[in-house]
Amino acid sequence: MLRTRLYYRLKPFLPLDLRRGVRRWFALRKRLRYQDQWPVAPGSNVPPTGWQGWPEGKKFALVLTHDVEGQLGHDQCRRLMELEQRYGFRSSFNFVPEGEYFVSAELRGTLRNNGFEVGVHDLHHDGMLYRDRRQFATNAARINKHLKDWGAVGFRSGFTLHNLEWLHDLNVSYDASTFDTDPFEPQPHGQNTIFPFWVSAPSQAPDPFPTHSGHRRGYVELPYTLPQDSTLFLILGERRSDIWMRKLDWIAEHGGMALLNVHPDYLGFNGEQRSLRTYPARLYEEFLQHVRARYGNTMWHPLPKEMASYVANLKPPAPRKPRRICMVTYSHYCSDARVMRYAEALGERGDSVDVLSLQGAGETLRHENIGNVRVHRLQERERRAGKTRLTYAFSIFQFLIRSSLWIARQHNRKPFDLLHIHNMPDLLVYAGAYARLRGAKTILDIHDILPEFYVSKFSASDGSVGTMLLKWVEKSAARQSDHIIISNHLWRNKYATRTGTGDKCTVFVNNVDTRIFYSRPRTRSDDRIILIFPGGFYWHQGLDIAIRAFQRVAARVPQAELHFYGDGNMKDSLISLSRELRLDGRVLFFGRIPVHEIAGVMANADIGVVPKRADSFGNEAYSTKIMEFMSIGLPVVAASTKIDRYYFDDSIVRFFKSGDDEAMADAILEVLTDQKKRQEMVSRASAHALRNNWESLKGDYVSLVESLCAHNNRAPLNSPPSTMNAATTSDS
Repeated sequence: MLRTRLYYRLKPFLPLDLRRGVRRWFALRKRLRYQDQWPVAPGSNVPPTGWQGWPEGKKFALVLTHDVEGQLGHDQCRRLMELEQRYGFRSSFNFVPEGEYFVSAELRGTLRNNGFEVGVHDLHHDGMLYRDRRQFATNAARINKHLKDWGAVGFRSGFTLHNLEWLHDLNVSYDASTFDTDPFEPQPHGQNTIFPFWVSAPSQAPDPFPTHSGHRRGYVELPYTLPQDSTLFLILGERRSDIWMRKLDWIAEHGGMALLNVHPDYLGFNGEQRSLRTYPARLYEEFLQHVRARYGNTMWHPLPKEMASYVANLKPPAPRKPRRICMVTYSHYCSDARVMRYAEALGERGDSVDVLSLQGAGETLRHENIGNVRVHRLQERERRAGKTRLTYAFSIFQFLIRSSLWIARQHNRKPFDLLHIHNMPDLLVYAGAYARLRGAKTILDIHDILPEFYVSKFSASDGSVGTMLLKWVEKSAARQSDHIIISNHLWRNKYATRTGTGDKCTVFVNNVDTRIFYSRPRTRSDDRIILIFPGGFYWHQGLDIAIRAFQRVAARVPQAELHFYGDGNMKDSLISLSRELRLDGRVLFFGRIPVHEIAGVMANADIGVVPKRADSFGNEAYSTKIMEFMSIGLPVVAASTKIDRYYFDDSIVRFFKSGDDEAMADAILEVLTDQKKRQEMVSRASAHALRNNWESLKGDYVSLVESLCAHNNRAPLNSPPSTMNAATTSDS
């Protein structure tokens, strides 16, 4: 804050063009650095706990506000009011009570008589409001007097400076001094939400939606969620209102609050040309036209004071009992992003989460707390375990016995509310059989459909004894589950038809966690061109095709390298193939590394490759890697498979004919040489990844868990067998 205070002391002596020029220089660089966080912040679309939606079932809310900074803005208030009235909108005008202009009672009355609102904007608008706690208290008394004299209930600080704790000194219903995301402001840390929220007074326990009874003290915070006009048009130099419209559409899609701050000081009416001080008023008018034409009566359009009243009177959610959850996965927890996302989502909300997993290379602790999750590594996964059917089955059987005994012991000590079992294989669902008999609910999570995976991995036929046995296990496991999660829509249809469980199947695609996978600067400075594949080394992944394609690329691009990260039963043959093609030193193999580390490795690559075989299990196996590459900002070259064509198109992925190494090489070379196309593809892919991330699904998963636990009829430990059997029968 020291630099901020210094700037506002010097500001009156600095020419406007110098101030704007410096701000623009910094802002344009910040825009590149924060392109993954602005204008949309990942996770800001998650509603607060207990959120009940908008009045009358409206799709989203739109709130319009105006900060009047100087005399010009004061003089243009009526014109701005009339512009909004033409399209049926209302707004709040926030005036500086002790600034460079005088706010007449006549103007305030005109605004109110036309259905608009008047609020207080800072005290002097000099950037010094928060320089000292004692001085703020003195200033707050003066602000409160202006609030009372004007009959105002809302406040916004100058320059969006804020201290939510100090603001309790003001007699307001709401404050609007924060934002969801805005790295260009003096205090760049945003609230990361597109919803209004309650700020309890320090002496009160935190409560986002209190009843507005007399003993509760606090106010509603209304963060602005659309970029300020001054930032968009005067600092960043945008010439169209597209960013407003795209962000509004995104907020509407997620049911949030679109709050915009437009300064009448900067509006150029009568067709005035753009200048250092103004932008054409038609840009704001185009935005209003877009809102009215696209959303009409589907949006709720309150004044800020009406929004504050609505939020303050929402009933608080009923106290939630923390749940006791156990997850079982035949994988390495720190390398399994899907399992980690589920476990962390529950741990973050206060649930007790235990994960039973395998012990990976370099993991020395059998029991470890990772964040809010307790991880128990029950056995090592030996390399030979995946090489034959017998060793693979023996290793899984060992894990099943160990996890069954662990769950039974722990459930006897303190019962679990829910078991979340991750395949493969499906029979791991029986690890929770005892706890389920005692009343715990069970989710079976189908990462991969096992019969098809078995056929691909061991070159078995669809009618073989092993395949038929796995289909029987699949059906049996489905019957033993209270709910089934499936990782893509194509498999959902196939699985539901085969098991007859369509009524309890939900699709959760492997969307990425943007807290891990996000655009970041690379840390290497050499001239190598790195192609990367992280994942399992199995036949259906088509990695041999990638190596043969790379031979063609290497001949054209001497500095190119192909990096594989992972493990699997094809590793030895892939190493042999790269040697046979004389690609030693250019095709490199690395081991499996944790999810948090692979994101940094990806950021240092140039192209992500996904060469799956379309004539195998890979044709319908959704590739999480594609979304991870997109989130990092890597262009993606992928085989054209049924599943990936279902979710992606040619505008965001460079597809090639599956199984054709020549076509794959051509695709890679095209992406490497056509810089414009590559940049356009990356830009569109990054936007797609932001719209389809784990944060957009996390609330649905938590709601599913809560709904199952809420109907938990867990039998007491001393219940007679007949009672437990009856409860189990009704649950099934």
